Amino acid sequence: MKILSAEFVKSSTSVSQCPTPDKPEFAFIGRSNVGKSSLINMLTGKKGLAKTSGTPGKTRLINHFIINNQWYLVDLPGYGYARISKKARDEWEKMIKDYLRIRKSLMCIFLLVDVRHAPQASDLEMMDWIAEQAKPFLIVFTKADKLTKRVLAENLQAYSGFLKKEWEIPPQTIVSSSNTGLGKDEVSDLISRQLQKLENFSAEFGLF
Repeated sequence: MKILSAEFVKSSTSVSQCPTPDKPEFAFIGRSNVGKSSLINMLTGKKGLAKTSGTPGKTRLINHFIINNQWYLVDLPGYGYARISKKARDEWEKMIKDYLRIRKSLMCIFLLVDVRHAPQASDLEMMDWIAEQAKPFLIVFTKADKLTKRVLAENLQAYSGFLKKEWEIPPQTIVSSSNTGLGKDEVSDLISRQLQKLENFSAEFGLF
């Protein structure tokens, strides 16, 4: 799938403020500073579409972007950011989980994980929570270019082994780098396949 257009639509502080759910949505979420905005810019080919920052916690709202006038890419606030008040963390968590649980037009969740680190408790908790909601998701490992090929392979193998122990059917994974473009085609193709399935289903049942 080629992304021909990508435009910011709006930022929302709650699910009720989000755009009318009349288009398929694909949400991107991860720990603060996981490289989410950079990955979104890489996928869309628009460097400044999602605001990047060296400071964790930059994204604090639910951000909708319309892609090809066909579907929404949704940039969710990062979780696990310690340098804010407990009240603010609780508000962010509620905002995120309300969206993931309630939004009917949500097709798939891309959970971003920094491949440089061992499994983090907050990532594992998010995976478990998403699975409990019966929401489709996959893991996108970010910042692959920051490691040597040997260390990258070792980290991926270690993470794979961990997931196989914890999950009867481990989540699908994609390795990415916003600097090199690694993983762009895999993410785009997955979205394209889901949109095609939805189009076929909608033609029969009149959805979207």
